Amino acid sequence: MLMDKARKHALLLESGLMTRRTNQQKDEMAKTIDPDTPPLPLSRDRVLGAALRLADEGGIESLSMRKLAQDLGVKAMSLYNHVANKDDIIDRIVDIVVSEIEVPVPGGDWKTAMRWRAISARATLLRHPWATMPIVSRVNVGPAMLRYVDATLGCFYEAGFSLEMADRAWNAIDSHIYGFTLQELNFPFEAAEYSEAAKNGLSLIPADKYPYLNQLTHYVMEGRYDGLHDFEFGLELILDGLDRFRDNA
Repeated sequence: MLMDKARKHALLLESGLMTRRTNQQKDEMAKTIDPDTPPLPLSRDRVLGAALRLADEGGIESLSMRKLAQDLGVKAMSLYNHVANKDDIIDRIVDIVVSEIEVPVPGGDWKTAMRWRAISARATLLRHPWATMPIVSRVNVGPAMLRYVDATLGCFYEAGFSLEMADRAWNAIDSHIYGFTLQELNFPFEAAEYSEAAKNGLSLIPADKYPYLNQLTHYVMEGRYDGLHDFEFGLELILDGLDRFRDNA
């Protein structure tokens, strides 16, 4: 049976085979719309939604007030009725990203809550590749960030950690999340390329000078070890270590 057009369209979207329309295509579509249809009113939510999409598509460096206004089909000066400047936009879209992370619930199993929090944070940051650096390098005091941090502290505190140890604990976990994610986003090889990269680099690590690294490289070349960095391995080490600190408190 032939697949109807609507269902085929939906499946293409779900599988990622259909790319986003370009701005030029959007403009062409707009020409077919009734010219008497009033444009959507500009609002802070529209501005921030467009800014988040542009950052996801081209990185935060490509985001500008001019480009944002062009995407929205408005004059740049009209944006300032809804946001103060580019820094204000960055702070607000960072908070939108943080709002997507699973917030732990104090009072339950703290290790399970922290595990899911970390996994959710990593997945969110991979969806928004630009967001990790603004989170770690800016003072973020949006409502989503404050709720996220407060719930995290509460989860540790209700599990028996002092507030001082709770602060150290969540910072240790977040250092792992952010550091691992930045490495994952910037590593020069895809997983499928590791074996070939190991072969190409073998001559740089002769066995007589670097015996252990040379042997590990052979493991990767031969398929005995995939060489993939394991986020949850590091996370479990941190959680187990924190558990011992709590027991000794």
